[in-house]
Amino acid sequence: MQVREIPIKNKIVYIVAVCFITLLLWLSNEGARPLVYTGTKLQHSVGLIDSESSLVLSDSVAVNGVVASTPRYVMNKGSYTAQLDYTAEEEGSVLELWEQGRKVAAWEIDPLQPRLVADFTLSKDAKQLQMQINYSGKGMLTLKKLSLTPSTMFYSDTFFVIAVFLVCSLLGWKLFVERSIRLTQEQLVDYGIILGVALLATTPLMQTYLYNGDDLCYHLARLEGLKDGILDGQIPVNIQPDGLSENGYLNAMYPYLFLYIGAFLRICRVSIALSYKVLIFLANLGSAVCAYVAVKSMCKSRRSVILAVVLYTLMPYRFTNIFSRGDLGETLALIFWPFVIAGMYHIVMGERKKWYYLVIGFSGILHSHILSAVFVLAICLVTALVWCVRIVREKRYIEIGKAAGISVILNMWYLVPFMYYYFGESLNTETLRWSGYFEQSINPSNLTQSFSPYNKQYFALGLALLGCVGIGIIRFLCERDKKRTDKDGYLLYLLVMGCVLTYMITGYFPSKALLSNELFENILTMIQFPWRFLGPASACFVFVGAIGLSDSHILKPYRNMIFTLLIGLNLLIIVSVPSDNSHMPYENAEAEASKGHESKLAANIGLFYPHEWRIEGASDDKLTFSVIVSEQNSASIRQYQKKGTKAVVVYTADKECYIELPIQSYFGYRAYDEEGNRLTIERGTGARMRFTVQGDGQEHTIHVRYGPNPVFIIANLISALAIAYIVWQIYKRRRGSQESSAQAI
Repeated sequence: MQVREIPIKNKIVYIVAVCFITLLLWLSNEGARPLVYTGTKLQHSVGLIDSESSLVLSDSVAVNGVVASTPRYVMNKGSYTAQLDYTAEEEGSVLELWEQGRKVAAWEIDPLQPRLVADFTLSKDAKQLQMQINYSGKGMLTLKKLSLTPSTMFYSDTFFVIAVFLVCSLLGWKLFVERSIRLTQEQLVDYGIILGVALLATTPLMQTYLYNGDDLCYHLARLEGLKDGILDGQIPVNIQPDGLSENGYLNAMYPYLFLYIGAFLRICRVSIALSYKVLIFLANLGSAVCAYVAVKSMCKSRRSVILAVVLYTLMPYRFTNIFSRGDLGETLALIFWPFVIAGMYHIVMGERKKWYYLVIGFSGILHSHILSAVFVLAICLVTALVWCVRIVREKRYIEIGKAAGISVILNMWYLVPFMYYYFGESLNTETLRWSGYFEQSINPSNLTQSFSPYNKQYFALGLALLGCVGIGIIRFLCERDKKRTDKDGYLLYLLVMGCVLTYMITGYFPSKALLSNELFENILTMIQFPWRFLGPASACFVFVGAIGLSDSHILKPYRNMIFTLLIGLNLLIIVSVPSDNSHMPYENAEAEASKGHESKLAANIGLFYPHEWRIEGASDDKLTFSVIVSEQNSASIRQYQKKGTKAVVVYTADKECYIELPIQSYFGYRAYDEEGNRLTIERGTGARMRFTVQGDGQEHTIHVRYGPNPVFIIANLISALAIAYIVWQIYKRRRGSQESSAQAI
């Protein structure tokens, strides 16, 4: 078929439009604009507000010390200028700069000047940068305006957006202008729906602020820590070097593969908020793609495939995880549940050559959320038991063996460090069991919710997924005369599985009684929250409803109506996401950049390092920034430097004593003296590194670094070789199929 040539005029219009939009994006760059606070917008608990929005302090408040401050920022390294406009009657007040609870700079507020201009440089990225005004308690101090200006820019968000736009424009040129990428009309519609649904699911994040979910502060800390670990030279990253007040925090215990995307953006100076939002968009897109591919492998109906894409991507539990719980791990894990369900089907009764679906699904979930991976193993075991006779009769245990073996080999690079630390390190894992499960169960009436404009956190299936349950019930109760296929049996299994998981969420499940049994107590307290089962239950119901709608004879006359009804009900999920009821992104012209800055610098959220993966005894009150000496009169520290996971300390001691470094002594650290001799690392107060020093009065040096661990290296090599082999086999097969096609022509 001859392709019609695009007129040159249309090509010029396309190029001009792209250039014009790029210019508009560049003009909207906020990255270099100052971060501005009027006196009233500073965090404060004392003082009066005057008519010019200034904060007025006087000795009548009978308070001295820190009286006003900015939020805490995640700030890129570089040079900055702080400017404070004020009037002061007495000396002694100070503008201070703090990072992770430590004062790093201070400037006197001169009463003879109306403005203080202070330049400072951050040698590395800051985790909790904050500016504070320390009031002397004497005379009147009026704080008019505090601003912070970067020498270059706070972040490169605009340039990242421009780069993405240009890549999309190039793709559009190849697709619609040059037409070098050939897609059928059906493919264009399907891919357009997938992209549209992913964008629709992301629209609540298109704000000038970042939603503060329950666990978001931890996942932002993981993102920062992963970036720091990469810059430290760790691949993979097992230790977050600057986490936990620069004492280091274990990274190997929570899956992080997909966070490398956000970490790479952070290395390119993209703000932490946009890096996180990009991850969420990719999670939405990945969920739509996986639902599309998985359902399409089991059902040829386009209506069913599109229905599954919309229902799965916009299901309520995904939105609860993203906007209320801030649970990035489960959000990423939900991407791959459709592949797990389709993979189990193909292994036990479908196209056995598609066993790799289960490998992809399990591996994706393993690198997203450990507990979800345990759920996958449990469900796979139950599935294998249900169809054990068929598996043995048709020798499908071969595919099971392939899936299990390849999954272990591919993921050894993560599994080995995880098992190494989980079973070999004295981690504070008991904090994982703080929930008793039963008190977190939900009322069944909540399952019907499709939107809840007044309740931020809700756990529901939604009316659309309950409709899928109805489709399944109609098929298996009202169409009993129909000859059952293997796929029908599997869908019935998914319906029962989904109902059982949903029952375990509710208060009717006897979880409180089961807690009296030690075995069940260990299982339930490890799960923590019963609503975790909503994810796999929802996935099961999506398959039951989407595929069942196409196969049902009773519902055949109503398919279009049911399809439209289910899509419409699920689209209501978007309006359920709570907002701050502010339609305007900025409060006023002076604060034009401030609200966007605060969000992008995570000032409204902050970073948090939980107790779960700390070494026992490493509580916050035990953390320190300096070297501790047991005998102050007998030993002195000449120098201490730490960069990433590497540290150097120089000391002299007149008698034998010990020193403790402000570094958590996780397994994998090594220490050497100035002559290269290996030193023993002991565990001191607060899990700090402790060294017994030489008391000869001479100057000695201790060098500390993390890894490399030979066991970890071997695991990395095995996984890398397995990935390389799989890529080579795929390349060979595609090349062989292309050569066969060419010969046939």
